[in-house]
Amino acid sequence: MNPRRSDASSPRPAHRPHAASARRAPPSPSAHPAPRALTSCCGCAVSAIVYAPRGVVPAVSLRLSSSGSTMWGRRQGRLRPVVCGVEELRRRRREREAVLRKARREQQLVSKRLLREDAPEEAGEGCVSAILGETEVQQLLRQAQRGTEEKRERALVSLRRGLQHPETQQTFIRLEGSMRTLIGLLTSNQALLQLEAARCLHELSHSEQSTVAEACLPATSYLLTYLSSHSPDFIELCLYTLGNLIVESEAVRRQLLPQGIVPALAACIQSPHVAVLEALGFALSQLLQAKEAPEKIIPSILASTLPQHMLQLLQPGPKLNPGVAVEFAWCLHYIICSQVSNSLLIAHGALSTLGLLLLDLAEAVQRTEDAGLELLACPVLRCVSNLLTETVGGQMQLRDERVVAALFILLQFFFQKQHSLLPEGLWLLNNLTANSPSFCTSLLSLDLIEPLLQLLPVSNVVSVMVLTVLCNVAEKGPAYCQRLWPGRLLPALLQTLFFSDTEVVGQSLELLHLLFLYQPEAVQVFLQQSGLQALERHQEEAQLQERVYALQQTALQG
Repeated sequence: MNPRRSDASSPRPAHRPHAASARRAPPSPSAHPAPRALTSCCGCAVSAIVYAPRGVVPAVSLRLSSSGSTMWGRRQGRLRPVVCGVEELRRRRREREAVLRKARREQQLVSKRLLREDAPEEAGEGCVSAILGETEVQQLLRQAQRGTEEKRERALVSLRRGLQHPETQQTFIRLEGSMRTLIGLLTSNQALLQLEAARCLHELSHSEQSTVAEACLPATSYLLTYLSSHSPDFIELCLYTLGNLIVESEAVRRQLLPQGIVPALAACIQSPHVAVLEALGFALSQLLQAKEAPEKIIPSILASTLPQHMLQLLQPGPKLNPGVAVEFAWCLHYIICSQVSNSLLIAHGALSTLGLLLLDLAEAVQRTEDAGLELLACPVLRCVSNLLTETVGGQMQLRDERVVAALFILLQFFFQKQHSLLPEGLWLLNNLTANSPSFCTSLLSLDLIEPLLQLLPVSNVVSVMVLTVLCNVAEKGPAYCQRLWPGRLLPALLQTLFFSDTEVVGQSLELLHLLFLYQPEAVQVFLQQSGLQALERHQEEAQLQERVYALQQTALQG
């Protein structure tokens, strides 16, 4: 089974890359909630997410418990000083990949977003926000309830600015009746007062203190109701506020689910307004990252119309909005990583849609220097990689050779612009080639082995993945090894034997084993190029010595 990855935070930073503001990353490079031994949030090689957040995009690993074993920990003693058969070799690799899949847990990072759009005249020196005491908060709440609409609005603006400070937030929630008063203003029939009251709630929702978020619980039903408002700005504000509250408190999520948050979000996704859709994507991704999401949230989402609409928003074409696509690609990533019902997503055409989006991204990077494209590439690569691990329907829907070519265009782009995303692309290439002779054939017929070898010096993580992909090709048999040979492969493998990283060297030994098995003439060239001396460097290393000895015996007997 191919490795699967969950997300992130590919490595994601504390925030997911976002066009306007940052947010939890499951998936920064090592900074957005895995398949055949490929990568984890930190960029480590793992078997098969990010937010899932954005910005620098980290790699994510599948939600699996750590076994405490190292990559080769279970392989000691497995390789005997005899040539193994193909089935034995595959069995060993499956065992190793099972360990890899348990090597990382996805890291959950709390992220929030803050909308502040003060008018220029409100941002002058005379309007610098100050910490408000109890008396001042009480006075502003009284002023907001009586007088002219202009004076009431001005009082709420002052309160909102004060609520930017944690001290004022604590004062506010301690005051008896303060939240009730604010909710009364939120539900008034005066639009400007409603908007300012909602902005006050938004400031409170952005608090780092969970007690403040829980104090907002009485307002959630009203925020949900206003998602059907006629004002796009008001809906956007309510969505970001709900998103901030959702990620902070399980109590909030427990209240929102029976109040109907899933149907409310399903209605919002049909909005024609880009800002509303981006805010919706944020709120939905916060909901999907909850620890209880696989059992209590995702089944309801899959039973709604949300998945179909999400896939429509990811369809390539003139209507595709990059900001909206990034949000919903991360949402899709979280759903896929939950493994609740990926067959349903495949039935809805998720793989074909994402495959076309990959082709579109490859075309885009050839036309533009836009550094924002990687924000979409990361979750899309993860989604495709994880869906390919599904036993039914995965490989069947993605047979287009152009996907391999598009992937190499993206790898070239990452190599030039952002090395942290190379593991994401190689992880997908690994899953494409793991069980598919046709994709291995594409790799060879498109002359992509040489570009693949050029990635070896980038990092140990990248080296392991490149070697793993090459093993996928070589294990398909003599015809494939013959296509790999001759060329730069053996010199490149000999160079990796001088690496100090055990995982890199171990993967090189496995590839050499396959070459010796299927391409006997490789043994003689290996000897001529001082291969035995290179092997001697590792014969005292506990994790490698048995495999080193086995290869030495094979070479001497060949």
